[in-house]
Amino acid sequence: MTGRRVVVTGMGSVSAAGIGAEPLWRAARDGKSCVGPLAVREPYGGRIKISAQVRDFDVAERLGPTVAPFADLFAAYALVAADEAVAQAGLDRDARQGARCATLLGTGIGGMHTIDDGIYAVYFANKRPEALTVPKLIPSAGPALLSMRFGATGPCFAVASACSSGAQAIGLGMQMIRAGMVDRAIVGGSEACATNGAMRAWETLRVLTPDLCRPFAKNRNGMVLGEGAAMFVLEAEESARARGAQPLCYLSGYGTNSDALDPVRPDAASASACMNMALEDAGLRPEDIDYVNAHGTATVANDGNEAEALNRSFGSHCDDMLVSSTKPVHGHTLGAAGAIELAIAIRALREQVAPPSLNVELQDPGCRIKLVGPEAVARPMRAVLSNSFAFGGINASLIITPAV
Repeated sequence: MTGRRVVVTGMGSVSAAGIGAEPLWRAARDGKSCVGPLAVREPYGGRIKISAQVRDFDVAERLGPTVAPFADLFAAYALVAADEAVAQAGLDRDARQGARCATLLGTGIGGMHTIDDGIYAVYFANKRPEALTVPKLIPSAGPALLSMRFGATGPCFAVASACSSGAQAIGLGMQMIRAGMVDRAIVGGSEACATNGAMRAWETLRVLTPDLCRPFAKNRNGMVLGEGAAMFVLEAEESARARGAQPLCYLSGYGTNSDALDPVRPDAASASACMNMALEDAGLRPEDIDYVNAHGTATVANDGNEAEALNRSFGSHCDDMLVSSTKPVHGHTLGAAGAIELAIAIRALREQVAPPSLNVELQDPGCRIKLVGPEAVARPMRAVLSNSFAFGGINASLIITPAV
């Protein structure tokens, strides 16, 4: 670790559990799955009919007439989550954050609903796309709208690295603060992709389950697609404490690398190296990690690979270190996954409670890790690790420790 210490002073979320970080945590802690029937606007003929969608979210009502026309759902989720994070951080939303504040947003796809609507209009309804299609669908629309909302004139960009997008955006914000480029960063991940086209595309990959998401279970048969966002306010510790802010935790370690091997097949050695980088960055030993919020997609390839990587990095400590994946609760939210799971990890650390593993009747004996059972477990935690492993072999790991 080099440079200034970075703290999280606020966080917010929009997820299948509802609006707010609190409903998300309660669902994860209590093992309440938010997966339900898939709801799409146009006729749907797919085999997969479940998803973890954000329900009853009215963009116009949430954002008002001046912002809503420019906001695809992914951007709208990020804005609402960021409002919560900024409020918790004790910042005035109407005060301009200026050049010392960055706005970074991870998203795997960007405006998928706008893309889907435009394609349907052109090819099936013989209509023109709506006039604001282009500024709504681009991934950079999200961070740009965030910068405008909070008057943040510092670095502003989208991170698009599939399922590692959110974690990388958070890690980059931390690095910018450490390096002295900025004093504050509004960061996170957002995704809104439960559309006809996206669902059919994922179905064709044969990685979606038709019934239950079962991470690390012997009979796992795929993931459930989810939607949502989580946003955080990161600050240099001295700046946060100078204004009287109460940190939620330290963002202590970040590692990221690339397998550079295969577009879809993961590599345990690279995933392990990524976790090792995060440990080194945080100045921690493997035995300091007490809980891991795993990437845990419930696909055959990912779970076996991640379990092997954990054993490479943590060795015999895997017999004691608790692991769970919360994706059966909120779904696999793709570019938002690292952010949503970090929000859960922060609450787990603060409450010293590891969320449960759902739907695991029999753990895969090939996944030699200590899974949390079907109920949450109270456990002293000195440090928590959150993993994100993406298509293309893009890996990211974040480590948080208690604020003192």
